[in-house]
Amino acid sequence: MSIQTDETSGQITKAMIDEMGWVGVDPDAPDIRQLREYLEANNGITGLETVSPDDPDRAVELFYRDGFVAVENALTPEQLAFLQAGVHREIHKVLTLDETRSGNRGSHRYSFGGSSKTGHLMHLPEWAMLIDLPTMTPILQKIFGSRHYHARGGGGDFCMPGAAGYQPLHSDLRPRKVETFGNGVQQSYGTFYDPTGSVNFRSLPVPMLTLNFITVDSTRINGSIRQIPGTQHTLVPIPKLSEEPEWMKLSCVCPARAGAVLIRDVRAWHGGTPNVSMEARAIPNVEFYAPWYIEPQPRSMPRAIYETLSDYGKYLCRYIVADSNDDPDTGYASSNLGFDPFERLY
Repeated sequence: MSIQTDETSGQITKAMIDEMGWVGVDPDAPDIRQLREYLEANNGITGLETVSPDDPDRAVELFYRDGFVAVENALTPEQLAFLQAGVHREIHKVLTLDETRSGNRGSHRYSFGGSSKTGHLMHLPEWAMLIDLPTMTPILQKIFGSRHYHARGGGGDFCMPGAAGYQPLHSDLRPRKVETFGNGVQQSYGTFYDPTGSVNFRSLPVPMLTLNFITVDSTRINGSIRQIPGTQHTLVPIPKLSEEPEWMKLSCVCPARAGAVLIRDVRAWHGGTPNVSMEARAIPNVEFYAPWYIEPQPRSMPRAIYETLSDYGKYLCRYIVADSNDDPDTGYASSNLGFDPFERLY
């Protein structure tokens, strides 16, 4: 499906993006209607508490208790509008490479970073804006107990109308292991491995967190992220989708208003949910490492973008800014689409 820009503004609008969903899926099919009605009646974390940026102590308390916290009014109306416009533009770019909506996190479901050539979107001003927000920086400094944390990058995800399935629960960090490929090449993944078995990465303070910014109101039916409270430190194996109890599928962070942010300990179990609405749902993100933790990461932020940041924002991006004025190779690759890395977890 092709799409034209708004003739008066030249921009990709929300309405245009929303119309790009439901490819090969009938929104009025009996099973879809039944799922929509069920989610409307049952979805969402009971008693979900959201906090104000003016109460960082409560935000930190909930974060350490649950492994996540939703903070209202993280963005000003102007910042939200700027981010929304960028999200619509980038969604359109990705979808033009995937007309069947195969996705890369399941059908109609996408990772911004996973689609990008650099793995991040830090070459875009809308994402760079999120690095040092006055509403967020005080909370992050309290969570990390330091001002010396640092940016890993940023991307996020989006799901289109017609993403009728669940994404399996998963964690964004895991113990380090070495995998040997068919050609004999070995590659290591994950945080670290303690051969004595004394320490696990889940026993530590938070090594990495993600800020997912809510760009449309999160509802019971538009694919809100689900979070399983208190799982950031658990050593219990994550269940496959077919083994999940029903309450985990319904543990969605909704309702939440556009302009809010979800701060996540990436070790906590989370996953995507069905978007059986008529609107696209996107949660662009930025990611930060604790002062004591680092992994190899691409230099995904061009110097020109870096120079627009505050002094503290520049400090946070010290490990991701390009070494010279040579811009990173940006854009999206069709080879990053059309597969689901979580397929084994269904």
